[in-house]
Amino acid sequence: MDPTTIVVMDGDQTGQELLVEALRVLEPDVSGLPLSFEHYDLSLESRRRTGNQIVHDAARAMRGAGYGLKAATITPEESGDVGSPNALLREEIDGRVIIRTGRRLPGVRPIGGIHAPISVVRMAVDDAYGAVEHREGSGLDEIAWRTEHISRRTCRAVAEFSFLQARRMNATVYGGPKWTVSPVYEGMMKEELDAAAERHRDVRYRPVLIDAAYAGLITHTGDALVVPALNRDGDCLSDMVLQLFGSIAGAESLLLAFDDDLQATTVMAEAPHGTAPSLEGKSIANPLAMILAGAALLGFVHDPTASMVSRGIYEAALEAVADDVRTADLGGHHSTEEFTNEVIKRLRTKLDVWSSLGDSAVI
Repeated sequence: MDPTTIVVMDGDQTGQELLVEALRVLEPDVSGLPLSFEHYDLSLESRRRTGNQIVHDAARAMRGAGYGLKAATITPEESGDVGSPNALLREEIDGRVIIRTGRRLPGVRPIGGIHAPISVVRMAVDDAYGAVEHREGSGLDEIAWRTEHISRRTCRAVAEFSFLQARRMNATVYGGPKWTVSPVYEGMMKEELDAAAERHRDVRYRPVLIDAAYAGLITHTGDALVVPALNRDGDCLSDMVLQLFGSIAGAESLLLAFDDDLQATTVMAEAPHGTAPSLEGKSIANPLAMILAGAALLGFVHDPTASMVSRGIYEAALEAVADDVRTADLGGHHSTEEFTNEVIKRLRTKLDVWSSLGDSAVI
């Protein structure tokens, strides 16, 4: 079997250190998968040296391979600097949807009664980000204007993927935009959600205005949810939802591009956290989110074995946390490398047991 190529985008500070840990879990001698890794240096130094050409090169390679794994990178604050590579990557691969899933970690107390996973599926483009802004007038009569847009193509991608994700999670599609106040602009998203609900009648659908959705999420104690959102709404929702679980360590972030049939053509996985410069070189940062990002990426590889390994990584990582193999952020005393070692040990055991069982187990 030809190897599956994963485009690896190296990053900065602790982001790069944690990427190295995730790659250790994916190595063929651990995962048993025919994977190859094509590296691109997206560190701030490299982006400055190449004038961001390295970002364009990585995006082109990712479009060709279909899969990317990215470390956290530094975004300089100075105007005229290289900026964020994420915006360029989204544009280059035509990424339409970002999905982030919060989940309960064993032994970590969630806020309220939150226990079941919650996925936020948001636009990756359009809406408030990239809007055209200007001001006119002066003094107290000065007025600020913003012209923004959304497209039906992006709304449809968010809606369709939300229902597919809900089916996978046995979840309810919950929430929506403020379509009562903005029936033309935000109403477009509601139209696409309603249409997707008709196409997927087996999936539970509970449309709720965005303000009511926020309140409902804080008090939610029931089953798994998938929350579709506009770009800025989803950005805010993601930050809140991940923190509802007491830590963002158990979450991963995916950027997806689609063809005209809404099939994923390119998937880029990363951790939702930043570069954590204060932790660099101390071997105390938590690699869990980055490891789960690698597992999530395998779930999109068109190979049943890859899906099995993906599940194995999720289980091995969360079981390690449950057995008190934790880094300091989760109240433990294990180093970054020690946590990864434990995940690798458990994954190897799972794969070996599953191989020995084959189809012989009576279930």
